[in-house]
Amino acid sequence: MSKRISIKELEPEAYKAMMALENYAQNTSVSPLLKELIKIRASQINKCAYCLDMHTEDAIKLGENPRRIYLLSAWEESHLFTNEEKAVLQLTEEVTMISAQGVSDKTYNEVWLNGQKLGSKSL
Repeated sequence: MSKRISIKELEPEAYKAMMALENYAQNTSVSPLLKELIKIRASQINKCAYCLDMHTEDAIKLGENPRRIYLLSAWEESHLFTNEEKAVLQLTEEVTMISAQGVSDKTYNEVWLNGQKLGSKSL
């Protein structure tokens, strides 16, 4: 595959905005492992092999169980994910595919409730 564009070079302001969001996310109280699961699931939906490789490697370095990564595409059926993680993964799916139908009230409320249980306003 040939190199197409460099967003950093072509649209530096868009790149800065994207990196600002990433920097903000890094400073939230969401656990680093959960952040990587979010990124892996979004990358699965977006079918980005580069991102899947990067975020899977990062998750394993942080101590994530590879078995959970293997089952991430079927998280809804898996007993390996907590209710809190499932709520966040549902939100991840709805946000990643936001143009389909937005984020449902059910998902929003579930994530908000679980965020309160975890003592986080960032979920």
